[in-house]
Amino acid sequence: MAAGALLGAGVALASTLGSGSGAAPVAASTHSDTPAATRSARPDPPRATSPRSPSPRPTPTVAAALGAPGSPAPGRAKAGCAGPAACGFPDASTTGPRTAPSSGHSGNISIRDDGTVISGWNLTGSLDIYADNVTVIDSRISTSNWWGVNLRPGHTGLRILHTYITGVPGRGPDNGGEDYAVSNMSEGTVEIGWSDLSVMGNTVSTGHGYIHDDYVHGLVPFIARNGNYEHTDTVISEGGDTGGLRIEHNTLLNPIDVNHGASSVIGLYADSGAVTDATIKDNWMAGGAYALYAGGATSARIVVSGNVFSDEYWPECGYYGAITYWNPSGSGNVWSGNTFRDGAAVAPS
Repeated sequence: MAAGALLGAGVALASTLGSGSGAAPVAASTHSDTPAATRSARPDPPRATSPRSPSPRPTPTVAAALGAPGSPAPGRAKAGCAGPAACGFPDASTTGPRTAPSSGHSGNISIRDDGTVISGWNLTGSLDIYADNVTVIDSRISTSNWWGVNLRPGHTGLRILHTYITGVPGRGPDNGGEDYAVSNMSEGTVEIGWSDLSVMGNTVSTGHGYIHDDYVHGLVPFIARNGNYEHTDTVISEGGDTGGLRIEHNTLLNPIDVNHGASSVIGLYADSGAVTDATIKDNWMAGGAYALYAGGATSARIVVSGNVFSDEYWPECGYYGAITYWNPSGSGNVWSGNTFRDGAAVAPS
């Protein structure tokens, strides 16, 4: 298959892949790899004390969606809304496929051709990416593997746009659970935009990339193979990466309580090295033990601005509070314009 081939709706898998070009076809993967890195256990911080108590769907063209990444319009974060959609944040009506995926596929499929575009797939299975500049667009993925989409080491340029990814509770390899909607094992870039992601324990796992205009919700707790509840985060980064992480204009919801594995909404953890070069801007966040784990004492160049910390699950947004491990003296660290849903300022502790 030539680089850049479009694997679109209505094109049979067998006839599309490996059709006389001499390139290796995409085939059902037989590997049994588990994710390369697992997060170490972390103690729950003490509970915070506080006097607080508790639009039309866009239809950009495929060509526009495959163009250069843009930036969400600034200043969308607002206060006093009943829910994220009322304030212009993503929900099910503004994310996922723009047309119903009609090309049915199944199996845990490996992608090995650079420039592949997967469009309009309805996949029961998963994608394992051993190629550069792969795009998944206007597709639906229901997985019982470790991940919905995984980028392997040494590869870059993965884009997941207008796609729905979910897991099947009780069917996954991690003692019935599925760990990642999108996993980045590489040092390469990942973009995830206008997508609807649900069920997975650590929904998006990447050290760097561009995560924007997504709706992450419906995380499901499960007891992992180690006998403990899986730590749950809508977005997790484990540090040691200077490539830059942008998390902008998403709805990020973690409804799980701390007795069943709640960790964070956004977890910037220094497990693999210092957390640096992250922008968290204009998101609606709710839930987690703390909603935001902000990198800790060695963090630098962390910008957190214009976010709404919602109390829809817990009075302080997260079970224990809105934010922890913020380093106010870190070089380039900026905290500005972040509010609770009622408009009260969120002050980092």
